[in-house]
Amino acid sequence: MNNGYLPSPHPFHMVSPSPWPVVGAVSALTLALGLVLLMHHHGAWLLLTGVVMLLFTMAGWWRDVIHESVADVAHTPPVRHGLRIGVGLFILSEVMFFAAFFWAFFHSALQVSPGVTAWPPAEIQPFNPWSIPFLNTLILLSSGLTVNWAHHAVRVNNRRVITRGLLSTVMLGLLFLSLQAYEYGHAAFSFREGIYPSVFYMATGFHGFHVMVGVCFLAVNLSRALRGQFTPEHHVGFEAAAWYWHFVDVVWLFLFIWVYWWGG
Repeated sequence: MNNGYLPSPHPFHMVSPSPWPVVGAVSALTLALGLVLLMHHHGAWLLLTGVVMLLFTMAGWWRDVIHESVADVAHTPPVRHGLRIGVGLFILSEVMFFAAFFWAFFHSALQVSPGVTAWPPAEIQPFNPWSIPFLNTLILLSSGLTVNWAHHAVRVNNRRVITRGLLSTVMLGLLFLSLQAYEYGHAAFSFREGIYPSVFYMATGFHGFHVMVGVCFLAVNLSRALRGQFTPEHHVGFEAAAWYWHFVDVVWLFLFIWVYWWGG
C-alpha cells in the first residue's frame, strides 16, 4: 500500500500490519478446543463459536487481500509467484495432515490390536461403498471438471462461462456436504465405539470440513468473477481455489478407495 509516500523501488509488496494472523490463531484454537470437548459430550457452543470466528477471519482476510490486488495493484508478478509458492506449501502441509489419519487407519487395520481380531471389527457395520460414498465420488469428480471448465474460461476471458463453472462447482460441493451429513445421520456406529469409528469420523469429517472451506473459497471467487476481477494474466486467487479443490478431490479418492472400499 502506497499511503501517500513515494513509489516503492522494488516489485515486492510490504504488507501493512494486520490483525488476521492473531485472530485466525485464536479462532483455530477455539475451534480445536470445542471439537475436543464435543468428543466428551460438551463444548458444542465453543465449537460453533470457533466456526463463526474462523468464517469471520476468512472473510476479513480475503477482503484485505482482494483490496491489495484490485485497489492497491500490489500483486506484481514477483508477488503472484510468491503467493503461488505459499499456496503450494500450504497444500503440502495439508497432505501431511491427512497422511497422519491414513497412517492411523492402516496401522490399526494391518496390525493385530488387543480385542481386535478383524477389520473392520466384528461389531462394526461399515457403509456400503457403492451407495452414498460412490455417489459423492462422482459428485466431487464432476466438480473437478467444472472448476477446470471455469479455469479455461478465465484464460480466454469468458466471464459468462467462468460464473457458470464456479456456480456449478459450488452447488456440487454443497450437494456433497448434504449427502455426507445424511450419511452420518444414518450411520450404524458412533465416534466412541472403537478405533475404526474414531479414525473413520476424523478422516472423513476433516475432509468434509475442507470441502466446506473450499466451497467458501470458490464462492468468494464466484463473487469476484461476477465483478470482472479476473483476467487471463491476473487470477492467482482463482488458481489457489482450483488447486485447493483438486487437493480435496484427490483426498476423497484415497478415502473412498482405502477407507470405504478396502477398509469396509
